[in-house]
Amino acid sequence: MTLREHWHSGHGPIQHRADTVTRVDALVHRLAAGGRISSADTVYAMLAAADRLSCAAMNVVAHMTYARRIDLTGAPLSAEDFKPNPEGHTGGSLNMVPAFVAYLLANALTGKTRGWLMGQGHCVAAIEAVNALTGDVSAAQLGRYDRSEAGLGRLISDFYSYAIDARGQPAVPLGSHAGPNTAGAVSEGGYLGFAGLQYVHMPLPGEGLVAFLSDGAFEEQRGSDWATRWWRAEDCGQAVPVMILNGRRIEQRTQIVQEGGAHWLAEDLRHNGFDPLVVDGRDPSAIAWAILEAEERLAASLAAADFQYPARLPYVIAETEKGFGFPGAGTNAAHNLPLGGNPGTDREARDAFNGSARRLFVPAPELDAAIATLANHGAQGRPRESGHPMAHRHPDAPALPTPAWEAPGSQGSAMAALDRWFVELVRANPRLRVRIGNPDELASNKMGGTLALLEHRVNHPEAGVPEALHGSVITALNEEAVAAAALANKAGLNLIVSYEAFAVKMLGLLRQEIIFARRQKELGQSPGWLSVPLVVTSHTWENAKNEQSHQDPTIGEALLGEMSDTSRVLFPVDGNSAAAALRAVYAQRAQVACVVVSKRDGAQRFDADAAQALVERGAAHIAGVPSASALQFVAIGAYQLEEALKARAHLARLGRECCVTAVLEPGRLRIPRDELESAFVLPDDAVHALFPPGLPRVLLCHTRPEPMLGVLRRLDDGPARTRALGYISRGGTLDVPGMLFANRCTWAHAVAAAAAVAGWRREEVLDPARLRAVDGQGDPADLLVSQS
Repeated sequence: MTLREHWHSGHGPIQHRADTVTRVDALVHRLAAGGRISSADTVYAMLAAADRLSCAAMNVVAHMTYARRIDLTGAPLSAEDFKPNPEGHTGGSLNMVPAFVAYLLANALTGKTRGWLMGQGHCVAAIEAVNALTGDVSAAQLGRYDRSEAGLGRLISDFYSYAIDARGQPAVPLGSHAGPNTAGAVSEGGYLGFAGLQYVHMPLPGEGLVAFLSDGAFEEQRGSDWATRWWRAEDCGQAVPVMILNGRRIEQRTQIVQEGGAHWLAEDLRHNGFDPLVVDGRDPSAIAWAILEAEERLAASLAAADFQYPARLPYVIAETEKGFGFPGAGTNAAHNLPLGGNPGTDREARDAFNGSARRLFVPAPELDAAIATLANHGAQGRPRESGHPMAHRHPDAPALPTPAWEAPGSQGSAMAALDRWFVELVRANPRLRVRIGNPDELASNKMGGTLALLEHRVNHPEAGVPEALHGSVITALNEEAVAAAALANKAGLNLIVSYEAFAVKMLGLLRQEIIFARRQKELGQSPGWLSVPLVVTSHTWENAKNEQSHQDPTIGEALLGEMSDTSRVLFPVDGNSAAAALRAVYAQRAQVACVVVSKRDGAQRFDADAAQALVERGAAHIAGVPSASALQFVAIGAYQLEEALKARAHLARLGRECCVTAVLEPGRLRIPRDELESAFVLPDDAVHALFPPGLPRVLLCHTRPEPMLGVLRRLDDGPARTRALGYISRGGTLDVPGMLFANRCTWAHAVAAAAAVAGWRREEVLDPARLRAVDGQGDPADLLVSQS
């Protein structure tokens, strides 16, 4: 039997369709003609090896769900060899195996290690099974998982073991989704749809990426069909999406299948500028052919004399059935537990499992030979797949220009100051690829300089508009899609700018990045990408003119719930503190920082040194000192600071001395929840120096008061000594004073709260008209001018 015939005969459930055979034969001819392979036999040997590795990995996946151990002789398992409570996203994982092996095969055939991204992170069993068999495991897994019977047994028993250590961390280096312990993983893939938004922005020129997507996720997020709007050969590497079209979600057929399947999807993709290729998703040879064909087609189109953007990007549709290769394939049950019962207690299910395992079985010598055939990394001088460039981003530290500090007392927009500094940052770092995630209003949000320099990226620029074919501003009325552009560009310099209220739509994507990076830090992996600021402006208080949908501080509240060393939330109060805060963010790595910035003109409160000290410590006194004060106003936010200063001035005129302290970063003051956060927050002595225990305190919060009180528990001496004012979910079509009044956040409300915690009679600090206004019985206009 020739090597071609050996491959052609397939293995187990993997068989090669006639169209695949024709395509592969043509590929072998092209590779040989171009001198890229030593012989045709070399390719057919690799193709046959991929069949065997796929079958062996599918067998391991099935065992990970159901079994306690695996028998490498192929002997059937008995009842006691099965888990009492099987678990696993089995069908999707089985489908991912031939796709991931095809990716390995494409790399081996071409001598190039591409990156990989998997949007359906719940299919991690496929990656872990292949990695354990090939020996390409993470540092935490090394010596624990390998292709010995004992090593695979540990992999199988660890899967969904729910093991936990004394610190409350997972006790095994294996999870239900892709994670930092998954060799080569860059994303959990727990939020379906985001990989489809990110993949096109990941590779740099000269790099390649294979992005595995799901047909269920195709329904999840608008924006994956916009890749052709953003891809440019000048600053993007080749990215090949491979959709695993298995036709089913958890409980029913996917919308694609309901509409007409692969043919319908291919037509939809063509309408959106893609060049679809439909292949047999059961066959690693077919998918590998598609990856290489896709790259060749794109390269050929770029070389054409008449080429112009948008490029027709390739899109591989790997058509299969959910759970292919195992009983229950193609049914709803295939999503999780495809057998009709537990093989440990159900003889029929056990027989079905053992029958399938027998069909997938690959004898150890044959498997060893197959893996050796594909493991040509050393001969080709390329890294293993876990070492692909996207998994190890660490751009050089950027040059951080000194801001053009504004004079204290002057008036100006903090967003305009931020814009001026960011333009200088980009100019100082020409080698860093820039991505600006912009849901539409960069100029109206006072970032006109950034827009003029970087321009909207479009395929056909409009005259007189800041648009360019190679612009760096990714603009679409879709918060997830534009944020994905920035978060995917881990080799470069990024910024996201949004209305505060609508940034909430980005929360799932932001959280996915935050928790993955945080877990890497816990494991000592030190992710190296430059931190990404999310600037939220046109915010709750200055969006008073719009209805309550535009008045929402949820994004900052939610991100304060994550670990503050990785998920930062900052409230600069003027132009200098805004520029200093942004500069400090870019000095760090692997953080997502929500920076809440006012765009309307306001007073410049901090000079250069004070602004930098505010950022360094997270808080600073701005008027008075606690030691000489009867009460402390704590302001979190620009408008809140102005009301606090008015309240202090009012009380000073009455002979009651108070101090005002601005909190820029509440997370620096919280009670730390673990060692990493403890190293980030201020120690007790520094907190007590800023906020002396026992001093009556009134907090004025940009956010809702209750979440902020929880974060600032170290400042809270109880309701008798501490009050918090903030957004109480009241709004409408109002002006700024109206928003402050509606939410009981004016200077007068602050004075009334101060009286309550300081033990003063309200009548001593507010006149009757203002008391009636504070109590909701008078005229709000009486609060526009403080009492003289």
